[in-house]
Amino acid sequence: MDMESESIINNPHWSQWQLLDSFLPTGGFAHSFGLEAAIQCCFVMGPEDLQTYTLSVLDNTGSLLLPFVCVATKSPDYETWLKLDRLLEATLTNEVSRKASSSQGSALLRVAASVFHEFPSLKKIRGTAMAAGAASFHHATVFGLVCGLLGFGSEFSQRAYMHLTMRDVLSAATRLNLIGPIGAAVLQHKMGSNAELILKRWMDRPIEDACQTSPLLDAIQGCHAYLFSRLFCS
Repeated sequence: MDMESESIINNPHWSQWQLLDSFLPTGGFAHSFGLEAAIQCCFVMGPEDLQTYTLSVLDNTGSLLLPFVCVATKSPDYETWLKLDRLLEATLTNEVSRKASSSQGSALLRVAASVFHEFPSLKKIRGTAMAAGAASFHHATVFGLVCGLLGFGSEFSQRAYMHLTMRDVLSAATRLNLIGPIGAAVLQHKMGSNAELILKRWMDRPIEDACQTSPLLDAIQGCHAYLFSRLFCS
């Protein structure tokens, strides 16, 4: 390992910030977490509805996906990741969300393997999985795997995953003209304490505890494929 790679590993904060940066081309902004369908179904009609919707998305993300992020971070090896990926593939019954998860996860692993080249395990795991055709590359499992291989703790990975979820929902809201950029920033700050409570409620749970808390959101997101016109992929 050269001095540059060793310096990056010894100073992980730069990699953490880059992983969370919207500049990283992982395709997350192509998805609205069902918000576009919720707006067209008149389930979300203004900023107050948006706040309720976002908190419900966060709660559902925490209950269903944080266990996968947590375990993948703590055991970042190919066998564990592949088992988690297959289990999540079976758990996500909504075709729209399942395809979105797979698309984002595949993009994240491809980008991470290219950007964080000082961690060859990322490229090796991606190559092995693609050659075998055995993985769906779901986003929660890939995110946990990347965080684990980069040496980030499970607390960081779970909090970061919730942050990305909130950020992407509010970003979609601005592009759908539901709220302005400043209003979205104010709302994000306002929901910070609620997001932290949701995180603490669901973090560090085993895979066996993974569950849905908002099945209505899952049903609404499933309607996305039937929208006559749409801006987002999901």
